[in-house]
Amino acid sequence: MSNDPTIGGAAGEGSAGLDPYAADVFVATGGQRIRVRYRPGIGVPLVLCNGIGASLEVLDPLVDALDPERPVVRFDVPGTGESPVSALPYGFPYLAWVLGRILDQLDIGVLDILGLSWGGALAQQFAFQNPLRCRRLILVSTGTGAIMVPGNPRVLAKMVTPKRFRDPAYAASIAANLYGGAAREHGQEVGELLIRQLHAGSKIGYLHQLMAGAVWTSIFALPAIRQRTLLIAGEDDPIVPMINARIMNRLLPRSVLHRHAGGHVDLITNSAALAPVIDDFLGPPRIATRRGLRPAGRLTPGD
Repeated sequence: MSNDPTIGGAAGEGSAGLDPYAADVFVATGGQRIRVRYRPGIGVPLVLCNGIGASLEVLDPLVDALDPERPVVRFDVPGTGESPVSALPYGFPYLAWVLGRILDQLDIGVLDILGLSWGGALAQQFAFQNPLRCRRLILVSTGTGAIMVPGNPRVLAKMVTPKRFRDPAYAASIAANLYGGAAREHGQEVGELLIRQLHAGSKIGYLHQLMAGAVWTSIFALPAIRQRTLLIAGEDDPIVPMINARIMNRLLPRSVLHRHAGGHVDLITNSAALAPVIDDFLGPPRIATRRGLRPAGRLTPGD
């Protein structure tokens, strides 16, 4: 549990009072109160956007496998983890705007962004809205939203509720069919990973996430996303079939596709194999020298 330092709103402006080495901070902005965890490092920060219903703890294996010098930002969207539920439903353009304001308050300028599954939609939207701020884009096990090639309906039906985040036995029992890949052999480990999060979030928050995805598509905007983009997709993904990554690879002007034999959540269950792919794409963490990046020194949110 965090000590609940809050930035913004009534608690202050900008980065006042922020301990950059605190485990978690809460950023109040845009009508939301968002839990954020920042791992300081050197160079351009990597912002992680999580899958539907998942709190930031679920990304622990990936963060641990990435270059330890790379700065990493992750957060709970409204209604997941420890972030309170949004008063009203929201769309991805609004959430991308909120994310931008969060990063402003953390004093983060140019960044790279990674989106996993549902978080891939948010990452695409953020890159589209912030062409100068977002340097590189990484999309993992994701598609183009409402207009895409869907997965197996029987599989997708299991995602209608957040039960798998509340019941580890249930999560383990459906992991193989739902996620494919490494989960077929390690369903129990997947269940334990999902239950790692401190709070499963609210049913209303999960519904808001479902609604946001149901009315959004990036299919027509992809040619306008000019950032260098890495697509990571599994051959054994029951939720987002590989054909979606191939379509996105054709539409994104500066994209490369990394195919692997795994499934939907291998980024988490097989981080040791996929984290080096991400590190290689982003390049080694280094002190920024280009205009608009941060000055030399170890970066923290308060620098």
